[in-house]
Amino acid sequence: MATKAPGDDPVADPAASQLRHPTALVVAVAGWASIGAGAIHATAAGSHSDHRQAAVAFVAVAAFQLLWGVVALVRYSPLLGAVGLVGQAAAFGGWLWAKTSGIPFVDGLQDPEPVQFADAVAAVLAIVAILSVLALATDRVARVARVDPAPVRQRAPQSALVTAAVALTGVALVVPAMVSASGHDHGSGDGHGHDDRPVAHDDVAHAHDGAVETHPFDPTQPIDLSGMPGVTPEQQAQAENLLAVSLLRLPQFADVAVTESRGYHSVGDSVTGYEHYMNWSLVDDGRILDPDYPESLVYRVQGPERELVAAMFMLPTGTTLDQVPDLGGNLLQWHIHNNLCFSDDAVAPQVASVVPPDGSCPPPTERIAGGPMVHVWIEPHPCGPFAALEGIAGGQIAEGETRLCDHAHGPGGP
Repeated sequence: MATKAPGDDPVADPAASQLRHPTALVVAVAGWASIGAGAIHATAAGSHSDHRQAAVAFVAVAAFQLLWGVVALVRYSPLLGAVGLVGQAAAFGGWLWAKTSGIPFVDGLQDPEPVQFADAVAAVLAIVAILSVLALATDRVARVARVDPAPVRQRAPQSALVTAAVALTGVALVVPAMVSASGHDHGSGDGHGHDDRPVAHDDVAHAHDGAVETHPFDPTQPIDLSGMPGVTPEQQAQAENLLAVSLLRLPQFADVAVTESRGYHSVGDSVTGYEHYMNWSLVDDGRILDPDYPESLVYRVQGPERELVAAMFMLPTGTTLDQVPDLGGNLLQWHIHNNLCFSDDAVAPQVASVVPPDGSCPPPTERIAGGPMVHVWIEPHPCGPFAALEGIAGGQIAEGETRLCDHAHGPGGP
């Protein structure tokens, strides 16, 4: 009886079976797809750092996908495949939920967002991992696995080359997605990406004597808030980013009718030349400095017309001036209003009178407890883009501080 050479029988030859049924290739695709999706989610966690729950969710998904992908490449098994199938399906389902209706119990993901490049790539990679696991679970691949029980780490040289090609292809796709994820836009469905935002200068020129050239704020030009004494580069970047995203997002409230339809009501201070529209339900909603959900909007009064000029962001009830976030350093100054008496109206209270901070409000008016607040102007202001209003409307600042008037970044410049 003739004896077959090892290479004559594709079923008896492990190397041949790998070439006909590329189990190692499918494992490589599944593993690297999961690692790529995990890397994108890890980057996205940083861009969602202003929403702790969303950041934690992204970190958890990233950790699972990275760990599963690495273990799959080292030693794949049917049990690992089942775990990956469930986890990747959950990740994709969460993405679909966030994009279509928002996830109501995750802060930062409550509202649907437009599909962007980074999250689209991560979703596709999750699907690729799912399909790869399903392929590995078919009868055909199972038969090959019984014939060739060698672990993936002992695969033939041809399969190693293919695996390397898969990895390089993934890197070429994932790296741009990670860069995109680092500037993820939290838009609420209008399709704006990060590239639509006004860009702040990164190349601040420092003179040898420590002086820094200043530039007046112009909403039509790149933002550069350099030159404020005592402000670190990190604080400057924070202030510039807050101003940039406010310039992008606040115009959605330009029409007062739209603003009112979203739950905002005038506090009746138009006599000052500016009118604040408040949405009291947003004060304690957990969102901080979010231009999609500003607690108050400021309009310049021009007869019957109202022109949106600023937002007034408020911290939660009970916050004090010594608890304000260290954001922007000396570029931002928080203030409170403990001298205002409001009408007894649960939905739309209005300013009824002004009293000394230690005075009492005449019944039935009352003070409304609220946290510190800061203005962000989307048009030039004589005292800079974070100035408070003047006079009584300016509120009270922390003891020992001087009222901020940043003329260097006002329309007149230094």
